[in-house]
Amino acid sequence: MTFDAIDKKLLKLLQSDSKQTTKELSLKLNLSVTAVYERIKKLEKEGIIDKYVALVNKNKIEKGFVVFCHLKLLQHTKEFINQFEKEVVQLTEVLECFHVSGDYDYILKVCVKDMEEYREFMVTKLTTLQHIGSTHSTFMIGEVKNTTAFYM
Repeated sequence: MTFDAIDKKLLKLLQSDSKQTTKELSLKLNLSVTAVYERIKKLEKEGIIDKYVALVNKNKIEKGFVVFCHLKLLQHTKEFINQFEKEVVQLTEVLECFHVSGDYDYILKVCVKDMEEYREFMVTKLTTLQHIGSTHSTFMIGEVKNTTAFYM
């Protein structure tokens, strides 16, 4: 799908605040409410807008201890990869999991309350998963940039 300038501006506005009404968006875009509504529906239908969510402040819910866990599997067989991925998506502490190239096979973004909770997660959950060869944890010192918005 190709985007015109209005689509791009609409997406930017929705990414900054998706609770804006079509009337509010129409005023910012100099379009009718109907035109804005139709554009949004088209973006949703095309899968450009995937879903709407509430972003939660991790510190307010005591999940501000962020760890990037680098992980190696014992082998790179399809069976091991599928089994690990099936199990890791069930771990609520893991917000993101990426299959990567390089020295490690996966990078996990884990958010917990503190070091003690991370230790408990490692001992009782992560290291009990099958096919894990090794892990390496890196702890976030400070957050420099965190955005969910894509700009075209």
